[in-house]
Amino acid sequence: LLTDPVGPCGVILAEHLSLPSVYFLRGVPCGLDFEATQCPNPPSYVPRGFSQLTDHMSFLQRVKNLLFDTQNLFLCGFAIEPYSKLASEFLQREVTVLDLLRKGSVWLLRLEFVLDYPRPLMPNIIPVGGVNCAHKE
Repeated sequence: LLTDPVGPCGVILAEHLSLPSVYFLRGVPCGLDFEATQCPNPPSYVPRGFSQLTDHMSFLQRVKNLLFDTQNLFLCGFAIEPYSKLASEFLQREVTVLDLLRKGSVWLLRLEFVLDYPRPLMPNIIPVGGVNCAHKE
């Protein structure tokens, strides 16, 4: 099942139908994509979105980056919790969205390392940057 895991209804459906899931995404809010794929993502070295920091940070900039990362913990609860309840009710067992995301077979990541910072990728993550670009002749 090809789905975008930002709205995890497709992920829930794939689990219900016992189908392998292929995720096509730019990024999942709250860094759930890093957690689900177990990619290293230390806040002291990887700049967070909207922080306007580079990969060369001073100590105070690293602290600022860490503070940007902590707000995700609070936002995740509000954004993802309703889907966890929906999945638990629909699948008739206790499950979280993170548990469902971990079952992804292939992650097609729309990253372009010209625009984004390079990051470690797991073997089932395939960067497909540039697929949203129009072809000009």
